[in-house]
Amino acid sequence: MTRLARRSLRKRLALAYAAGVYAAGVLVLVVVDLPLATVQATRPAGHSSASAAAATGPGISLPQLLVGSAVALVLLIPVALALGWYVAGRFLQPLRAITATAEVISAGNLHRRLDLGEPVDELTALGRTLDDLFARLEASFDAQRHFVANASHELRTPLAGLRTLLEVALADPDADAADLRAACQEALALGGHQERLVEALLALAVSERGVTRRDTLDLAHVVEGALATRRDHATEKGIDLAEHLTPAVTAGDPGLVESLVANLIDNAVRHNHAGGHVQVTTRTVGTQVALTVANSGPVIPEDQIQRLFHPFQRLSPDRHGHRDGYGLGLAIVNAVARAHRATLVTEARPEGGLSITVRFLRAAP
Repeated sequence: MTRLARRSLRKRLALAYAAGVYAAGVLVLVVVDLPLATVQATRPAGHSSASAAAATGPGISLPQLLVGSAVALVLLIPVALALGWYVAGRFLQPLRAITATAEVISAGNLHRRLDLGEPVDELTALGRTLDDLFARLEASFDAQRHFVANASHELRTPLAGLRTLLEVALADPDADAADLRAACQEALALGGHQERLVEALLALAVSERGVTRRDTLDLAHVVEGALATRRDHATEKGIDLAEHLTPAVTAGDPGLVESLVANLIDNAVRHNHAGGHVQVTTRTVGTQVALTVANSGPVIPEDQIQRLFHPFQRLSPDRHGHRDGYGLGLAIVNAVARAHRATLVTEARPEGGLSITVRFLRAAP
């Protein structure tokens, strides 16, 4: 079907070029022959053909010129078609290269690129755009495969634990009501762990889907709501929550921005230590608004920071040991920031912990 469509396009272009050449030839002949025919029609009646021929000297008569023009127009048809076919083929050559390479890439060879090179024109610009698209698709597919593998592993662990728990409880012939109740309670805890993990996976999937709505919102109000529901938990862990909030109005998806703020604060509280602190700041800087969450905690090497923004990445046994953490919080933050085209800046604090700043575009008044 693609080959037929390409040939059909070449035929249409060849006919268009031939029609243009033929029309130009007709126009030239009309411009030349029409004045001569007008002169012949307005010749004085008293002049004979012989005297006119003698006056003008030897040459081509008007009938001969008209016949010659008609023959030239007939001969111009195959010449125009051949020229149009050649020119159409030259113009479509980059398009054929694009189509052939795209067919190879669509078959699963995502690392191939068009690389049309010079000269720079509309087709090479299209080729570069497609190369960028193929690169993003390759990165997306690689990330999806990696994510599915990690998600399968993370979900398999609690499911295996739940199955083992139930098998042990059922295999004990001396188990009483208290033992079965304890097994049920632990099974419920494992089920809650799986439920929270699935919710985190769904939040990550929604964040990676992109922004579907843009409303004007104030980051300071979003932070206030998130802090209000987390103060008790932070107090139980002995962590001080402090904020310095000034108006920071931006535009975005309220649900995704709330998810970003909640995950930043939860991550700062979760990966902290007793007697630690979390400082949340919102401010407006020029054409941007910034949200900064800084927390105390273990020292994190600079070269390991980017790993934290990938799904299911934990840097230390201390981070791995948290039952309420899944290694998805900062991955969700990264996905929401990309969806809003926000800038994400992360710094490891020398005394321990992280300082994460997200810069959104300031909403127009």
